[in-house]
Amino acid sequence: MPLLRLLALVTVGWLVMMSPAWSAPGLPAAFIADLESLQQRLAADDGQAVERRARAQAERLAGGNAADRWARALYLQLAAGAASQQEKPAAAADYLAQARRITGIEARYRDRWQRDEARLRLAQGEHERGVELLDDWLTRHPGDPEDHWRLARSLAHLKRWEEAADRVQQARASTPQLDDARRALASAVLRRAGREAAALALLDAGLADSRDPQRWREAAALAQRLGDAGRAAAIWEAGWRADILTGTRSLNRLIELHLAGGTPARAAEHLEAALAAGELDDNAENRRRLAQAWERARDRERALAAWRAVAEQSQAQGDWRRLEQLAYAWGRDEAAPSGSDTL
Repeated sequence: MPLLRLLALVTVGWLVMMSPAWSAPGLPAAFIADLESLQQRLAADDGQAVERRARAQAERLAGGNAADRWARALYLQLAAGAASQQEKPAAAADYLAQARRITGIEARYRDRWQRDEARLRLAQGEHERGVELLDDWLTRHPGDPEDHWRLARSLAHLKRWEEAADRVQQARASTPQLDDARRALASAVLRRAGREAAALALLDAGLADSRDPQRWREAAALAQRLGDAGRAAAIWEAGWRADILTGTRSLNRLIELHLAGGTPARAAEHLEAALAAGELDDNAENRRRLAQAWERARDRERALAAWRAVAEQSQAQGDWRRLEQLAYAWGRDEAAPSGSDTL
């Protein structure tokens, strides 16, 4: 969540929760009037003056009785709201930390301030402390999906991949539709945690709606690392057909994946079409790749024709020899080169 939006939500949240709580545990009328006045000024964007006044009042009330301690906590909360309004998350978090340490404060208020302090510290980049606070808060509360995503992002920043992966799984359980940023975070975290099958399932599920070539490449590469070359070829084939993976490099990669994935006939078909369309150079190297693909596909007629074509183009003894070997092995003696062919 962008910092400005977070600070705005935190400030509004404090304004909403404070008024009904002024009197507990029984504040004098003067305190209530002063707090309400400061709240109104904060709502009017007078954050600098509110922070100054609230901080001074909190310092004056240090060490007092129960009512003074409660008033001090509320002044610190107002100071935090004012600091947030001025885009000072570190100062706002410090005010909340002071409020939480005051003795005699109800657990529900300390918990609320802990969650807000955690959010502010994470937004400020204080990942270690923010993670500690938010993780502790989540042991007592279910939180919302954003709490888990926020924690996962910070754990990833700290390279605590296993913990980050656990949080990603929790966040995904309550987030049916992932946007691109969350899907990318989840995939990266799961891969780093060694949960590559889960990462691939996540990437694969989002490909239908993606036009990002990098995501398609990552999914195919991950499938290949998992030893599923056939799946990698299928992913790349789908990206190629959808005009997401384009160009000569992508075409050559597609051919390689089909050869590795057990679909050499598809590799041969792509090679044949590319040579006919001029998308690949019609040279001996590419003709040899075509012949090898048909050979691996066990398409004898096409393999023999392709090997003859490459041998005639290259005039290399090795190509003629391979044609001869296959012709005799497959009982196609008539396809074997004659003596004049190899002169």
